[in-house]
Amino acid sequence: MRVVREYERAVIFRLGRLLGAKGPGLIFLIPFVDKPRIVDLRLLSFDIPRQRIITKDNVTVDVDAIVYYRVVDPIDAVVKVQDYITASNFIAQTTLRDVVGQVELDELLTKRDELGKRIQMVVDEITEGWGIKVTQVAIRDVVLPEEMLRAIAKQAEAERERRARVIMAEGELMAAQKMYEAAEFYAKNPSAMRLRELQTWVEIAREKNMIIITEGGASPLAYALAAARKEERK
Repeated sequence: MRVVREYERAVIFRLGRLLGAKGPGLIFLIPFVDKPRIVDLRLLSFDIPRQRIITKDNVTVDVDAIVYYRVVDPIDAVVKVQDYITASNFIAQTTLRDVVGQVELDELLTKRDELGKRIQMVVDEITEGWGIKVTQVAIRDVVLPEEMLRAIAKQAEAERERRARVIMAEGELMAAQKMYEAAEFYAKNPSAMRLRELQTWVEIAREKNMIIITEGGASPLAYALAAARKEERK
């Protein structure tokens, strides 16, 4: 007797002949006659070891990935291939090299999900005959050579400097436009210009702690400011 879990199936061979798949639950086996192979039906995964690949634009990269799969036909998984996990891994490695070798570096870096789907479709088509369903392939790491990393860093720095220059130029242009608008306004409104001038003198007098008499003598504003200064000193 043997207990087969809910997520397992036991592929039974009797004297070398395939008897069928049994489970879940309690199954009865004839000692020394029946030989079971337990197959896990849950969603499983395996890693694709890091592969050194040359992209379409002749850049050498190291790429690794992970494959998610499940067994949908335990009999085919046992009978049609010696080791379905190892065989699926080799197929995934080969497909990863083929797909990455057909694209340029920029596409590899920006379209990992699309490339993963392409790899998944190819691997799934092959492993389907083994009773295996490949549900997802995810490209995890793309390692670039040092010289390529330095070149990308320089390019990023140049882009940051370019954006900073653009922002500064836009700021200077905006300031110039505001100054031009202010000049036009004061030219059309002399009284506003005079008021702004007096306001500037008041600010200077307050900052320097002094009294400024403009052309035409002291104005009531100046006398008021002087009185305020006198009160502050008491």
